[in-house]
Amino acid sequence: MSTDPSSVSPAGDGAELSAAEVEAWLREHPDFFLDHQALLDVLRIPHPAGGAESLVERQLKRLREQNRQLEQRMHELVERARDNERVGRQLHDLARTLMRAENLDAVLALTQDALRDELGAERVSIRLAEREVQDLHALDTAQLAVLEPLFARGRAQCGRVPPDMLKVLFDDADHTVGSAILMPLLADDERVGVLGLASASPDRFQPDMGTYFVTHIGELLAESIRCHADRKQAA
Repeated sequence: MSTDPSSVSPAGDGAELSAAEVEAWLREHPDFFLDHQALLDVLRIPHPAGGAESLVERQLKRLREQNRQLEQRMHELVERARDNERVGRQLHDLARTLMRAENLDAVLALTQDALRDELGAERVSIRLAEREVQDLHALDTAQLAVLEPLFARGRAQCGRVPPDMLKVLFDDADHTVGSAILMPLLADDERVGVLGLASASPDRFQPDMGTYFVTHIGELLAESIRCHADRKQAA
């Protein structure tokens, strides 16, 4: 690229350049100031707060801001990596715990304890579907009909869950539940049950929150429930 003074004017000798022409030419020749660094000492750019600052000062500020943004992004990535490591460790520990569970009741109790400890859920409910389990955990036909939209959805529902669904899983839900997560428990498309987490705070579980941890817990729990329920029926 030529930056000789005689080649600077796109309009020819003696022609007056407009601001737009100067801007266009500089955009086409971004290295111009590398060969004319002395001009950087005299160029002035209006400052938003009044006064003026040199082009170099403005560029330095932009570089500092970009650097700050990169540092913030790096911090976020490091924190995310730590969170992923923590989640992976928790899932591994839960899987080992469920493998040692002696029966279905132990599976449900151990999972409830883990969710209270790791997620800080105030209330945890696990209900079983389409199984011949005659206890408080079993869902009847009417309750299954209420939860049908959740099974059709096939994934967790967070935030303000429909009141009729909450009443199936939690006693006095109208007065004690501000927000919740409901997770359909599926094993090879078989309906195993529903996992519910609830909090009195309306801000604890939000519709846009990530459900990675809960989803994988649901998968582990569904397989464990199916395994122990089948053993119980066969006994």
